[in-house]
Amino acid sequence: MKIAFTSKGTGWDSMIDPRFGRSEFLLVYDEESDVLSDYDNRDIASVTHGAGPKAASMLFDAKAEILITGNGPGGNAASVLEKSGMQIYTGADGMTIREAYKAFKDSQLTKFNL
Repeated sequence: MKIAFTSKGTGWDSMIDPRFGRSEFLLVYDEESDVLSDYDNRDIASVTHGAGPKAASMLFDAKAEILITGNGPGGNAASVLEKSGMQIYTGADGMTIREAYKAFKDSQLTKFNL
């Protein structure tokens, strides 16, 4: 399974970015291969509209099945993500990527629903 995280950095000890579309980085952990990949999303800061759907597209390309974030995506991005079948979990704000992964595995995050 591939799990995506909104992140302020590129490693396990980076903090969760509470935002989705304007998250600095998107990290994708492939549980099968035990590989954490990072996707730079900082260029989205100059985009006035459509940041969420653009970030969603990046996750689709990475074939992520689950998204873990702080506050959850906005309406347009949430709709696109949910229609794709991606599961979204919130409540990871203030955690590192490692802590958020553990919280997810321990069922301590909130499943996001539109």
